Amino acid sequence: MQIQEKKTYQAVIGLEFHVHLATQTKIFCSCRVTYGEEPNTHTCPVCLGHPGALPVLNEKAVELGVMAGLALNCEVAPRAVFARKNYFYPDLPKGYQISQYDAPICTSGYLDVPTTEGPIRIGITRLHLEEDAAKNVHVGTSGRMHGSIGSLIDFNRGGTPLIEIVTEPDVPSPEAARATANHLKAILQSIGVSEVDMEKGQLRCDANVSIRKPDGAFGTKTELKNMNSFRFIERGLARELERQRNTLEAGGSVEQATIHYDPTTDEVHELRSKEYAHDYRYFPEPDLLPLELTEGWIHKIRTRLPELPEQRMTRFVEQYGLSEYDAGVLTANTELATFYEKVSERADPKQAANWVSGELRARLNEAGVSISESKVEPGHLIELINLLKRGTVSRSAAKDVLNIVFETGDFPATIVEREGLASMGGDELSRMVDEVVAANPNEAERVRAGDKKVIGFLVGQVMKATRGNADGGRVRQFLLERLNG
Repeated sequence: MQIQEKKTYQAVIGLEFHVHLATQTKIFCSCRVTYGEEPNTHTCPVCLGHPGALPVLNEKAVELGVMAGLALNCEVAPRAVFARKNYFYPDLPKGYQISQYDAPICTSGYLDVPTTEGPIRIGITRLHLEEDAAKNVHVGTSGRMHGSIGSLIDFNRGGTPLIEIVTEPDVPSPEAARATANHLKAILQSIGVSEVDMEKGQLRCDANVSIRKPDGAFGTKTELKNMNSFRFIERGLARELERQRNTLEAGGSVEQATIHYDPTTDEVHELRSKEYAHDYRYFPEPDLLPLELTEGWIHKIRTRLPELPEQRMTRFVEQYGLSEYDAGVLTANTELATFYEKVSERADPKQAANWVSGELRARLNEAGVSISESKVEPGHLIELINLLKRGTVSRSAAKDVLNIVFETGDFPATIVEREGLASMGGDELSRMVDEVVAANPNEAERVRAGDKKVIGFLVGQVMKATRGNADGGRVRQFLLERLNG
């Protein structure tokens, strides 16, 4: 349910993103950053919080954090200070997290997010550096704390460099929240600061959400925690907005709390009362000096910024003649956009866009793999599009060929010959057209009389007779030649 359906209430949503930076080592020690390896094999006294162990800042993490801030139109602070955020949790061995509080590395940015109703500008309050906590592994069928029989801790993740990106409460709806997350991911991926793989936990999202009351007063906000897919971000926010509205309409009041969204039941539940900043007893980290960033160093990073998704989309429209929609779909994923450009170098750009953003992307989504993980290479699609252009295969046969390419990695020409998928030759196709015309005299006469709508029926009959092994445009041409001859 969308909150906009009720004219008397307005959604007020701010988002917080935690993003793993693409460094080889952790932010305060030399342990490798890894994913999916044997638990507790990449640890040391620093990231395990042993007494007397001192942190040493990873310069690459600072560089990537500044690069992300510049891409989000932020002001980079000439001086930033690390702070201790104190709280107890099993995955935090030191009893505090090294983060930034009142002196973050980047502030006052914005993000222009494309939506179905036009672009919206989302303010960026701050972007700061911090270390990630370790990973709780809950033992049980659900993999969640609720219903588990116990929990274990993998400290490999502890100390992984993070940036936290906090937006202004400018997000007007759950749908806009999902669009914001998608656009942010595309930007961070395009500049190479993170792989932003949600399945690996490289991008996590929290949301502060409230509803503005009919008198214009802001409501009490709750925090929706750790949503690990864009679909869950949208659905979780929709459920929480619905819960708050129902509470107010029943005469109750919304309490500040941390909320959990359960995707299996599509419901939200209160976990605990929400913490305030003073609960964390922030104070400057005594073991790390303040960061002082020179204009020259920041300028060098700015000059290394690659083409951003908005810039690439504009170029695709101008250079390849694509629609804004097609260009937007392609540039939303850096790997897909790069793949498309390689295909369009030797194939028709518009046909390349149709096949990459349509047929190929659908297969990637269904299989749950990225383009770099698939067996399809640019050369495969170049060859397939050119076979289609020459009339060697029909469009329906080309889709079958792509299925086989996706499974085997074989080249299209080889598949066409091996599977007998080549389009019919002119003589055989001409004979089948004559047979269909003879078998459907009434429809043929209507076409001769000028009723062009019926031609589609006859084309379908020929395609059926050829089992799809013909080009529809060529069949139509043959039919019109026969009937208008």
